[in-house]
Amino acid sequence: MTLLEPATPRARVVRRPVHGVLLLDKPLGWSSNDALQKVKWLLRAEKAGHTGTLDPLATGVLPLCFGAATKFSQIQLDADKRYLATLRLGVTTSTGDAEGEVLQTCSVNVTEADVARVARQFTGPLAQVPPMHSALKKDGRPLYDYARAGLTVERAARDITIYELNMALALTDQGQTAIEMEVHCSKGTYVRTLAQDVGEALGCGAHLAALRRLATGDFGVAQCVTLAALEQMPEAQRLTRLLPTDSLLQNYRRIDLDADNARRFSSGLSRRGPWPDVPQVAVYALDSGTLLGTGRVMNGELLPTRLLSPAEIEQLNCDL
Repeated sequence: MTLLEPATPRARVVRRPVHGVLLLDKPLGWSSNDALQKVKWLLRAEKAGHTGTLDPLATGVLPLCFGAATKFSQIQLDADKRYLATLRLGVTTSTGDAEGEVLQTCSVNVTEADVARVARQFTGPLAQVPPMHSALKKDGRPLYDYARAGLTVERAARDITIYELNMALALTDQGQTAIEMEVHCSKGTYVRTLAQDVGEALGCGAHLAALRRLATGDFGVAQCVTLAALEQMPEAQRLTRLLPTDSLLQNYRRIDLDADNARRFSSGLSRRGPWPDVPQVAVYALDSGTLLGTGRVMNGELLPTRLLSPAEIEQLNCDL
């Protein structure tokens, strides 16, 4: 092309309503948002959102929500998580992971008995101080903005729970002493901080060298599709990787409403019925089986919490 020739215009992507959940095995080096935007483009979806960030240096389960499913993404934000992590012993870094500058090196003299003792120490309810290099916000700015400016701000400790912690001594590919750690934890747990705390308890320091999310809630890595595989699929096949919107609600009690009550519930009105008190219910239209939204039951009264729009209900009904 010469300088006088006009540039070829880029083809405009025609967006469309897409509803459901795609379980992505996030690739190394990608931010959660970059991965989301790529999949959104591949599906030509109008509306999308992820269910909490996974660091660029981490891989594994990242549920991506599309259309109506975005209204229930908080459920996965609140879900327990499982991770497989590699902790490099004897080296602490400015970020707590392999991207940071080395702050200190120390000789490592750790036994399996030491590792078992520390695993017990960090199992159960804990108070954890979030790392400076995180997306958690302070005065409207993410903490990593302060960290990049060389500032450290006060962070309140948060209550978390480590339900299960398995650790064993290992060697990295470079022959360095490490710990392979599998952790089942509550929401809000920073594995990077856990790695630093474990290193400190062992007396040699540590940083997070690798991290893979194995599961979030009931979604496991075996259910995921890679970005590379998704790119290679024909467009119609990509849509088959979507789980239904109500896959996010599989632990909710189901309530089916007849046509009149379904219409009133979808308008935001509470309904009376012979239901036991339940804090979380998924509400469906009896005639079509279409999801209407979520609610809770108190004293026999069904109260709406999150409702799908009429357009979303119609589109979901067409997908059945």
